[in-house]
Amino acid sequence: MLEYSRLKYLLILLTLALSVLYAVPNAFPQDPAVQITANRGAKVDEALKQRVDVLLKQASVTVIGSEIDKDGNLLVRTATDDDQTRVADIVREELGSGYVVALNQASTVPAWMQKIGAKPMFLGLDLRGGVYFLMQVDRQAALTKRFEATAEDIRSLLRDNRIRYISVEPTAGGTVVAKLGAGQNLAEARRLIGRDMPTYQIEGEGETLSVRIPEAELDKILTDAVQQNIGTLSNRINELGVAEPIIQRQGADRVAVQLPGVQDTAQAKRILGATATLEYRGVVEGNAVEARDTGNVPPEARVYARKEIGPDGKPLPVLLNKRVIASGEQLQSASSFFDSQSGTPAVRVRLNAVGGQRMFDYSSAHVGKPMAVVYIERIPEVKIVDGKEVHTTRTNEQVISVATIQGTLGKEFQTTGLESMKEASDLALLLRAGALAAPMDFVDERTIGPSLGKENIDRGLKAVGFSFIFALGFFLIYYRMFGLITCLALLINLLMVFALMSVIGATMSLPGLAGIALTVGMSVDANVLINERIREELRLGLPPQKAIAEGYDRASGTILDANVTAFLAGLAMFAFGSGPLKGFGMTTMLGIITSAYTAVSVSRGIATLIYGGKRKLKSVAI
Repeated sequence: MLEYSRLKYLLILLTLALSVLYAVPNAFPQDPAVQITANRGAKVDEALKQRVDVLLKQASVTVIGSEIDKDGNLLVRTATDDDQTRVADIVREELGSGYVVALNQASTVPAWMQKIGAKPMFLGLDLRGGVYFLMQVDRQAALTKRFEATAEDIRSLLRDNRIRYISVEPTAGGTVVAKLGAGQNLAEARRLIGRDMPTYQIEGEGETLSVRIPEAELDKILTDAVQQNIGTLSNRINELGVAEPIIQRQGADRVAVQLPGVQDTAQAKRILGATATLEYRGVVEGNAVEARDTGNVPPEARVYARKEIGPDGKPLPVLLNKRVIASGEQLQSASSFFDSQSGTPAVRVRLNAVGGQRMFDYSSAHVGKPMAVVYIERIPEVKIVDGKEVHTTRTNEQVISVATIQGTLGKEFQTTGLESMKEASDLALLLRAGALAAPMDFVDERTIGPSLGKENIDRGLKAVGFSFIFALGFFLIYYRMFGLITCLALLINLLMVFALMSVIGATMSLPGLAGIALTVGMSVDANVLINERIREELRLGLPPQKAIAEGYDRASGTILDANVTAFLAGLAMFAFGSGPLKGFGMTTMLGIITSAYTAVSVSRGIATLIYGGKRKLKSVAI
């Protein structure tokens, strides 16, 4: 007798309902939109929204609407791509450098769907459009950073061994020169440096030591800088939620980056090139205002600007020690939160052993004295000069907090003085992602528009649609009623694939569409095996219902074995591949899982529903 349990039918109905619910958001179109994000010192509020609305009304630009989203950004929706570009140009000119104006796509999925996690799947660069960058590591900056670190290591080594020195400074030629005090043991200093830096070339004459880093070591420094930057860029982009970026090394000092869905190059550059970090410095006593105005600064100090504004309308100055107590380079983790005691957003930081020890030593010796927190941000900018793009870098240094050390500090503490939770969140994000080992310059950039992506989507969907239609025609002619059952199973299979990709946040690309077409073929193959097995059982003389049951039972094992081997191939592509290969592997794995389920379970449920209730069944349409 042909039977199927109610529990299995309930599972099929539940699967079908969830698949429809989570696949439907992909049918909702996206509105072209302009996203306005505040830089440090600016804010997005209702006043800004009204200002933008009035500005666009005066410019006679038609917009669908504007809103402040859950992330605190102002989103202006437009009807067409041309309106989107025009709005971006108008707003960017009006607001200036205080805000980042980026082109984006705004979802039209109902709010209740978004609350339950029903959202469209991510689209890759070839389907959604986006930006491509070729970035080059600043070799000289990487080497200079290493020379300065080497000089600081030599200073610490000489101090710890009580060898007096006049100066230890790197030279323009890449050599660190140490001038010892009169009567100091040059041989001992040379021995100590050679012990800690065995690969370096050390020369001594009189009271001067010259330490040179070999060329092989310099090449390794550059290689390490490129690898660290790749890791930092990957962390930063992933933290910011860009779906499946492609970051690949090209040559000795270049990195290629693809960001799907990002249409504004300025916004993308801000994501990739901005370097934010913190420095903890001791406060030097003295008249900071006089030092700023006269230039008469104590030799151990530097003038920094506080975020507070003085009576003269300028930021209040403060004298800080040149020596850094601890910095973002020693940071292990960072998280943002709202400090109820100070009533301001804050960032909780955790330093490594080196940074924690430095903070402990300084704080224990300076209890009751002030310490400042310096926020440093390096922002790449593009200016048009004489019709050509000129790439520059702006460094923003600001003292965000000056507080008295109340007690001994260790590896973990918090930093307050931030203006908003978004700023605290962004700072924690960039700190977690890490600082770039060396600055990077943009040597090439390309924008792939969404219109090209739409064309690729149309062609890909046509390919999948035609493959489905061809399968439908063949099965209806060759297998009749079981051909219809097979086509229903194929349709549910496609629905489940789209739903799963939306739920897990996978990225659909052109290779992904190829993977879906492949799984459709595999699903067809599985149903062919079942149908031919049923025919074989009928030829052996089994009753129709018995033949259907035996056909599904005996073909299921073969189908599962074949799908497991194909799944392992997809898993290998996903685990070890990158970019398009990774996307192809993902859709292949999901398609194999759904095709196996629909072929073995769903189609059997439909067949049982049609033929299972008939007691005297003489034949079946197959």
